Amino acid sequence: MKKEEHTIKPWGGRFKEPTDVFVEAFTASVGFDKRLYAHDIAGSIAHARMLAHVGVLTSGEYEAIVEGLQAIKEEIEQGRFEWKVALEDVHMNIEARLIERIGEVGKKLHTGRSRNDQVATDVRLYLRDEIVEIQAELTRLQQNVVLLAEAHVDTIMPGFTHLQTAQPVTFGHHMLAWFEMLKRDAGRLSDCAARVNIMPLGAAALAGTSYPIDRSYSAELLGFTAVAQNSLDAVSDRDFVIEFIAVCSLIMTHLSRFSEELILWASAQFDFIELGDSFCTGSSIMPQKKNPDVPELIRGKTGRINGHLVSMLTLMKGQPLAYNKDNQEDKEPLFDTIDNINGSLRVFADMIPAIKVKSDNMREAALKGFSTATDLADYLVRKGVPFRDAHEIVGRAVNRGIELGKDLSQMSLKELQKFSKKIEQDVFDVLTLEGSVAARDHIGGTAPRQVASAVAQAKQWLGIS
Repeated sequence: MKKEEHTIKPWGGRFKEPTDVFVEAFTASVGFDKRLYAHDIAGSIAHARMLAHVGVLTSGEYEAIVEGLQAIKEEIEQGRFEWKVALEDVHMNIEARLIERIGEVGKKLHTGRSRNDQVATDVRLYLRDEIVEIQAELTRLQQNVVLLAEAHVDTIMPGFTHLQTAQPVTFGHHMLAWFEMLKRDAGRLSDCAARVNIMPLGAAALAGTSYPIDRSYSAELLGFTAVAQNSLDAVSDRDFVIEFIAVCSLIMTHLSRFSEELILWASAQFDFIELGDSFCTGSSIMPQKKNPDVPELIRGKTGRINGHLVSMLTLMKGQPLAYNKDNQEDKEPLFDTIDNINGSLRVFADMIPAIKVKSDNMREAALKGFSTATDLADYLVRKGVPFRDAHEIVGRAVNRGIELGKDLSQMSLKELQKFSKKIEQDVFDVLTLEGSVAARDHIGGTAPRQVASAVAQAKQWLGIS
């Protein structure tokens, strides 16, 4: 094998032979974990300040370290930093460059910590910031969904179960169902953020450190709300990554279901909506096509993020305490999840205001499929007919309607009275679409009055006017 020049490792004192070149490349993580650079530097500055605070570093040493780290951050952001695979990861690349810049003092930065607690801290800092960005996009999507619902409080469409016409609902009511799902997602994301915001720094490799560190001070500097209480758990815990990806899997599942409805509604067979041109593409061979690519792609990306969740659960299931190299594999699923959840929420939030609702087509569809059949059964119950008998009566009326090609509301009073003498002229008040939706006038119901109230509550919760 051809011998190549090897970089001296910070941990190399124990070894007689250099690391195999292929092994260096195989085990390195710098190709993907370099995105943690800003949080690694922030954590190192806080660690150095804490060391100065407890007297492990002099004020001059602390100032030199901070100045060096800030200069390195500038190098990275200007694209002048040379990332070296031989130095394995973001932490050792930055530390090696710090020593190059400020000399022996740079070697003191790692006092009282390990890469084990360092990487756990970096990932938590990074994820904490990313969650804030995701929350902002999720909120924007919720706002646009609520505004669309507000514009269609009275728009009637068929409600479905088993994808069969069930009962009429308002489009605003349907949109608010998605808002409720997204609201639960927002709650889960906030719960997750609270558990992310716990500091592992100070756990060192696994047992803590013999230096007189002040972990509470470090936590205060970094904005953590609590300090991890067990050093073994602090460095080996990746529950927060799993929980975050699980939350994202649920968000994506909701977006996927939403996408499925948009895809169906935009089809020629439903023709309930038209998606904005900016969110669709055409066909290379069929000039009439307008393909709903954005919702289709989001539906596909759901499987990708679900896969990351399974990957993380599998990654952690067989690990003994404490840190193991396996944990290096947590970052690519995490990073890819963050990138895709951000992108999906952003494009979905942008797409919602560009939806054109075809109210007339929705109403026409609601007139098909005997969507007010349950209203007729309820009417008979109010006239003293037991519900099971009413159910049978309406079933026979529907069969006759199918034979005649008429909806219940289109049948004459005489035709309806063949099925029950309890039916009178006032039956047509409940057989209309407007009468049906207006009758569901309770909290959570589809009556326009209730939908308007729910919109107002949603807007108050979101803080929009």
